[in-house]
Amino acid sequence: MNDSNLSDTRITRCFANLAKQNRKAFVAFLTGGDPDYQTSKQLVSGLPAAGVDLIEIGMPFSDPMADGPSIQVSSQRALRNGMTLVKTLDLVREFRKTDDATPIVLMGYYNPIYRYGAHHFVQECAEIGVDGLIIVDLPPEEDKELCEPALTAGLHWVRLVTPSTDDDRIDAVLHNVSGFVYYISVLGVTGTRRAMADHIEVAVSRLRKYTSLPIAVGFGIKTPEHAKAVAEHADGIVVGSAIVDMVKANLDESGKPNAELVDRVHDFVRDIAKGVENA
Repeated sequence: MNDSNLSDTRITRCFANLAKQNRKAFVAFLTGGDPDYQTSKQLVSGLPAAGVDLIEIGMPFSDPMADGPSIQVSSQRALRNGMTLVKTLDLVREFRKTDDATPIVLMGYYNPIYRYGAHHFVQECAEIGVDGLIIVDLPPEEDKELCEPALTAGLHWVRLVTPSTDDDRIDAVLHNVSGFVYYISVLGVTGTRRAMADHIEVAVSRLRKYTSLPIAVGFGIKTPEHAKAVAEHADGIVVGSAIVDMVKANLDESGKPNAELVDRVHDFVRDIAKGVENA
């Protein structure tokens, strides 16, 4: 796949600029539309000022099999309050009105995209300023389905590599990958276990033998101290469940956000960013 149209993008510039400053990337995940569209819009728009380098937005889905309880419940909250794939794209469109620099990656599952129309989805993503896709239930064998059209449209294709991805499989997994590699630091679903820095050091060193792309490590990072420890061995870290948990902690019994939710989430993100900055 010719990825010459992906050599100078928001994502490549982000990682290149950070490398020049000897800094690591902080990738923050939020479920689009959680707990509602307006609150989600405020949360996403404030992430760059809180120290986030790259934003990952989850496209809510009714059966998010790769996600742990926190993100599963956040998807349910969003769907219950009327979030759709169309509104997730609207979220990006709104963000781009005031920020044309911060990279955005959409993470999700193929079913809603298939129903929407894969070609239409890819073209709209490219038009509104989405920079990359993480579609967790499309293996390399299905690259013609969405990966190759995405690359042709100028969207990065980010794939997950796990501790169980062996040498026989890794070439296939990394085929067509661009932007960065997302290393899942623990076995299992998101947000359920803590990643150990020493294991990550070994795993990232192994991955670097197979790719020159930046490597971002996620799953199980919950504190500034942990973020710092992991970032010292990778090109970036991804924090999702811990941020989503902070959203949930600021909902009342009926699921409505309290007045402090947005500020508290951004304060938490700011603390994680300081940990990454100290790496």
